[in-house]
Amino acid sequence: MRLDIYLVYLLLRLFGLLPLRWLQAIGAGLGRLTLRRGGRMARYTAVNMAIARPALNDAVRAALVREAMIEGGKSITEIVKIWGAGAERALDLVREVRGEALFDAALAAGKGVIIAAPHLGCWELLNYWLCRKTPMAILYRPPRIAAVEALLRKVRGALAPEQVRAEGAGVRTLYKRLASGGTVGILPDQKPRAGEGEFAPFFGREAMTMVLLPRLAARTGATVLFAFAERLPRGKGYRIHFLPAPDGLDDADLPRACAALNRGVENCVELAFAQYQWHYKRYSADNRPSPY
Repeated sequence: MRLDIYLVYLLLRLFGLLPLRWLQAIGAGLGRLTLRRGGRMARYTAVNMAIARPALNDAVRAALVREAMIEGGKSITEIVKIWGAGAERALDLVREVRGEALFDAALAAGKGVIIAAPHLGCWELLNYWLCRKTPMAILYRPPRIAAVEALLRKVRGALAPEQVRAEGAGVRTLYKRLASGGTVGILPDQKPRAGEGEFAPFFGREAMTMVLLPRLAARTGATVLFAFAERLPRGKGYRIHFLPAPDGLDDADLPRACAALNRGVENCVELAFAQYQWHYKRYSADNRPSPY
């Protein structure tokens, strides 16, 4: 590990001693400041809210944008606790798990499990929880700074998932793991590369949607579950949710399957609406006009 990255690790360990409510309060302040200053994150959030909640009047929608920016700020600073405290201590922050029986039944079936985890709540804590239950591989794109990978391995410790790169060899690894009854995790709302997606409705507007997850489900027969870790108010911890996949997600017709995939993400988001990553340019595409 590079010296500068190791120093970051030491700082995470130090500040990870702070109470979660303090860190989230700092994040809330960061979100308010970012909103006041304007800029891209605030603009993208406002555009996405107008798409997802068109029936709201301006005042109500502005309040929702503010709430989403505050929750976005919390997602940045709470990671200090999740990474800095260590995986096992971070898991002490899980207060409730809803739908755990769905996950246990999927594991027991032995046909493989695909966890579709949207950009919602605290997905890093969800990774810890899943890896404590069963070995897992996650599909990811390498960070721009290669040395950050060493930091991630260090902070995750024994509960680190196998990281599979989003490329040909990595996808083959996912197929093999599922065929042997294993578990994989995928961000279902990650905008795919050109030629690797289909347009499908997402909160009333078509968005480029990945085809990899539906194809994995169709070809392996694995159980798909949606999951996320909801942030509880006032730093009280987290509630993990598991939801069944909508019908049609494993359909051979990719537009239908992708529409079901997006419905699954919507079902999660509606349970913790402001905690979604609303500043993400979800509706941009190379061959269509951008709303941003």
